[in-house]
Amino acid sequence: MKVQSIQPTPNPNAFKFLVDRTLANSGQTLAYSKPEQAQQDVLAQGLFAIPGIETLFFCDNFVTVSMTAQADWRAVAEQVTRLLESHVADAPATGATAAPKPDNPLDTLPKGGDPAMLARINSLLDDRVRPALAGDGGGLQVLGLEGKTLSIRYQGACGSCPSSTSGTLVAIQNLLQSEIDEELVVQMS
Repeated sequence: MKVQSIQPTPNPNAFKFLVDRTLANSGQTLAYSKPEQAQQDVLAQGLFAIPGIETLFFCDNFVTVSMTAQADWRAVAEQVTRLLESHVADAPATGATAAPKPDNPLDTLPKGGDPAMLARINSLLDDRVRPALAGDGGGLQVLGLEGKTLSIRYQGACGSCPSSTSGTLVAIQNLLQSEIDEELVVQMS
């Protein structure tokens, strides 16, 4: 595997490593907020072993690495690049492509709400929001719909980015209100 570029994101503590291979199946993402979640993912375990790495987000042909504010970004980038480029040389890219099975598969599904509305919301997010977030090294998971309140979780660079809690959240809510239901409220969980 070859790292094609290292791109900054709107989050000052996250960088996007674009590679020449698929790291996650099309439409699938993997987000790890702690090493214990990556026990079945050899590549993620290796990345978490690098000092300063806080979270990982795999999507298509990139991984977004979020680091602690104290991390030496140059050292982290060098080690991440080395690991990514040696990973496939030694073995196929099975790390992020083999999604770990959750303890309870129902934990990964959105909770509550009208299934038809949730499908429309996810379709709109897939078309208009998730590609933009992925461009900045992030993603979005729908956690559930209770009444007219949609709970979401940001992933990757968006997870700890200051703009995701303000401007991006409002933009998503405005889009959903204009396209799906004017009473929808979006909240982060």
